[in-house]
Amino acid sequence: MRPALTAITLLLCSNIFMTFAWYAHLKELNNKPWIIAAMVSWGIALFEYMFQVPANRIGYSVMSIGQLKILQEVVTLSIFVPFTVYYLKEPLKLDYLWAGLCLIGAVYFMFRSKLYGA
Repeated sequence: MRPALTAITLLLCSNIFMTFAWYAHLKELNNKPWIIAAMVSWGIALFEYMFQVPANRIGYSVMSIGQLKILQEVVTLSIFVPFTVYYLKEPLKLDYLWAGLCLIGAVYFMFRSKLYGA
């Protein structure tokens, strides 16, 4: 598998764990002390790092840090929006579309040298 595709796949896995670590406690542990939520989230985050660290190492072999960061943000939003709507039952907002369009612009500017060879 190509390094960029491997990095994207690992970042997708990482972001699933990250999103649960950061936000699932708001629904599942909202009646528990914050320290319990923090410890559970920390345990989930361990799995996130097991995907994120190799994703960044592999991705850095073919992308700049800036490109890798923008890719991370795109992956994060693509996981966060469905999680928010389906798991947390939040309404789908038009703001997600605008944020996504801004990220598309960021992707263009970060990757245009690869597109045009500049």
